[in-house]
Parts: sequence; C-alpha cells; structure tokens
Amino acid sequence: MKLTWSPEMATKAFMDTVKSSELYQGSSVTELISAMAAGWNAKLIVETWCQGDAITTSTGLAVASTHTCGRHVCIVPNEDSKTDYLTAMQKIGMAPEVLVGEPETVIKELDVIDFMVVDSRKIEFALILKAAKFGQRGAVLVCKNASSRVDSEFRWRSLFDDGGSRRIVRSVFLPVGKGLDIGHVSAVESGSGLEKRKNSRWIKRVDRESGEEFLIRK
Repeated sequence: MKLTWSPEMATKAFMDTVKSSELYQGSSVTELISAMAAGWNAKLIVETWCQGDAITTSTGLAVASTHTCGRHVCIVPNEDSKTDYLTAMQKIGMAPEVLVGEPETVIKELDVIDFMVVDSRKIEFALILKAAKFGQRGAVLVCKNASSRVDSEFRWRSLFDDGGSRRIVRSVFLPVGKGLDIGHVSAVESGSGLEKRKNSRWIKRVDRESGEEFLIRK
C-alpha cells in the first residue's frame, strides 16, 4: 500500500489553516505544508523546532493532524525550548506531543513516519533525515529554508542514493517563502527490491540447436 493523495482532505486542511491565521501571522508555506500533510493522510507527522523559530509551520501541521486523526510530534533540543514551544502553541489552543533531545537521536525512537518537516538551516538536518524510519507506505519529507534547486538535487542524491532499500521517487524545489525542498520516499512493494533479490534463483537453460548453456536469474 502507498500513500494516497486526497484533494478533499488537502483542501479542508488548507482552509482551516487559513482561518487560523486570524490568531497569528500566517504564511503561504504554512498553508501549503498543512495541505500536503493532510492530503497524504499522514498518520505520524514529525517536525523539529528550536527557540526563536516561528510556530506557523507547527500550527499548520497541528491542523492537518486533526483531519487525518494522526499524531503530531515536535522534537526540541532542550527543556527550555519545550516550555517556549508549548506556551506558544497553547495560546492558540493546540498541544502537540513534544519530545526532548538531540533530533538525530530522538528520531530513532519513532517508527512509521509519514510526513516530516526539518529546517535546512540547521546543520544536523541531514543526520535527522538519515536516521528517520519510514513505513511501508512511503513518506513525504519537507526541508524548509532550502536555498536552491541545485542544492535540492544534490541533497536527495547524497541522502538516499546509497544502495539502500529506500529511494526518492520524486522531488521538487518550490520557491515558496524561503524555499521548500520536497522529497517523496518510495513505498515498500511486496515481492520487490531486497525481498526479490533474496528469493531469486539461478536456472540453467540449454539451447537445443547450439548446445550453449545459459544461466537465467528468476
């Protein structure tokens, strides 16, 4: 099973995020990310946050999670960040789950991530993406504050083109806000990839006319 896109869910989350902008200064990035998370019906939505960061993205993800009946988790580096984050979110009536610690370490405690947002300005963002575990349905990854399309292509190659069982099946750089770099992680297909290689076997065939032997892998 793969992540499936629902235009209806995306639209509802988008409109609700627009409405919530009455409580804070909204942005096109917030509404877009919210629509994507809801549209892909993400059941586990993960983001990272540090003191001084805006909470607009968090607001959009919180709205999306209400539409998908999913879990919205924010990873912060320390207790002070946790206090500031929860205080800001509670002011607008939202209370996501917060985990404290180094993001590249804490992320390993989470399974079946469907949708994840990280900040490209943070030096550890690549480590976070590499450490994350994704479900059978695949996942959508979003890097905020991405600098350019060229960096986007290099980023995904360096993170996923390592011979592993997962790969980026499509990616796009959007010049929205300060730049959004979006990658879609492949789903795990039954009977494909590593599983196929494990179950494959060599079969010998002989050409009756020439007498030549051929080895065929099935």
